[in-house]
Amino acid sequence: MKSLLADLHVHTVLSPCAEVEMIPPLIVQRALELGLGLIAVTDHNAAANCAAVIAAAAGTQLVVLPGMEVQTAEEVHVLCLFDTVEQALTWQGIVFDHLPNLPNAEDVLGAQFVVDAEGDYIRTEERLLLTSTDLTLDAVIRRVGALGGLAIPAHINRPSFSLLANLGFVPPGLAVPALEIFRLTDPVTLVAAQPELAAWPLIRGGDAHRLGELSRAIRFTVDAPVIAGLGRAFAGQAGCNFILC
Repeated sequence: MKSLLADLHVHTVLSPCAEVEMIPPLIVQRALELGLGLIAVTDHNAAANCAAVIAAAAGTQLVVLPGMEVQTAEEVHVLCLFDTVEQALTWQGIVFDHLPNLPNAEDVLGAQFVVDAEGDYIRTEERLLLTSTDLTLDAVIRRVGALGGLAIPAHINRPSFSLLANLGFVPPGLAVPALEIFRLTDPVTLVAAQPELAAWPLIRGGDAHRLGELSRAIRFTVDAPVIAGLGRAFAGQAGCNFILC
């Protein structure tokens, strides 16, 4: 069994709302300073910088999962986590097919940079990323699962782009392994106010758009820091588990 501190919600400079400091080497450096053993790269509706962060972490103790924060047709944000870059890029292709084909308003929303492992510029993603797909919440959960990934609704109690803000409730029986609560939320207080949330494991993430927001959010005890291992930890199976930090 491995004990790992983790932050499963980290943005890079591909997200237009992220600071320019969110480049692979600095993300890895900050994660190691915090003692993190696991992070997930979750840019808005895109996965083009996942490989660069993984390469930047090569030779360190940090495991990097490729992923994405997709925006559903209901304007709900969902973390989509995978084991391989190939899975994440396949998902990116599906997401791009369901995004409006519009240019990014860089002067309003910010630039969307694809970079290499050293953080050097490769290209600008010109397509608008900070918008909704036409994929429903159910479709995202189903299709991510079919690719072998985990779909986790993000910051469910945030005032925008969340399950509770946009739908008003968590659909009963929602087929997800966990729900992410806003990083400043006390889960005990939240569940006391909304007891139905006790039906799901509640996790936290940094939702890091700047280096100072990377967080020791979760401690996992897992047999392996892979998608299946995280699934067992959320379910409390085979000796795997997690606690919020």
